[in-house]
Amino acid sequence: MTIVSTERRGSLLGVVDRFWRRSGYRIKAINNDADVPAIFAQTQDGFGVSLIVADKGQVHFDVDTPCVTPSEVADSTSRATAPAYEGMEHIPRPNIRSNFWSAGTLAAGAAVVSSP
Repeated sequence: MTIVSTERRGSLLGVVDRFWRRSGYRIKAINNDADVPAIFAQTQDGFGVSLIVADKGQVHFDVDTPCVTPSEVADSTSRATAPAYEGMEHIPRPNIRSNFWSAGTLAAGAAVVSSP
């Protein structure tokens, strides 16, 4: 829910890029688009991971599993502790300001994320 300013989105992707590379992830694609920057990678176990910064700095982190065999999954025995946003029509926009991530200036020493 933290607001990531336009000026800091490249820094966020740079931090994630460096961590994923150090962790042995294979970078599959980088979108340097100013409006919707993103990075897509694959773990050594075959999981697809992505970080996308969308409208108004809303950050999405997605994980796709490698092929699996379908199995039965029991319903949860406890109530959700956060909103489920079923249908996703009322997802709130970021509303928490951070002195660093919400700043309207480039981070000192900020580097542009390069393509794989």
